[in-house]
Amino acid sequence: MFRPRVPVNPLPTGLVTPLVQPVTTTDIEPRPTDEPTTCGLDHTPAPVPAAPRVQVPAVRLTPTGLVAVVASGAGLVLVVGAVLVSMLLAVAVSAASVAVCAAVLRSLLNDQHRR
Repeated sequence: MFRPRVPVNPLPTGLVTPLVQPVTTTDIEPRPTDEPTTCGLDHTPAPVPAAPRVQVPAVRLTPTGLVAVVASGAGLVLVVGAVLVSMLLAVAVSAASVAVCAAVLRSLLNDQHRR
């Protein structure tokens, strides 16, 4: 009940084989060794070259550049605000039209029940 079931892989030949073949090996035992084996090769790590330091120039704005950055930021805020207000207006107009349609349908259905 608690053992997992291994899915099977159907082959085009019609033979069904499990995905994992069970392997049992009992003849492998660990061997403790006291001395390390040497292969005669040099295994010292290679020296890491120093990364060259790149000087990043500091951002320096002239008064004209500062005015341009402030003006573009203000323009961006105004454009984003206009887009958001227009989306809000579109939602409000849609809600009003749905409300008018609901009122007209309610009036028509109530008038039909009275007759």
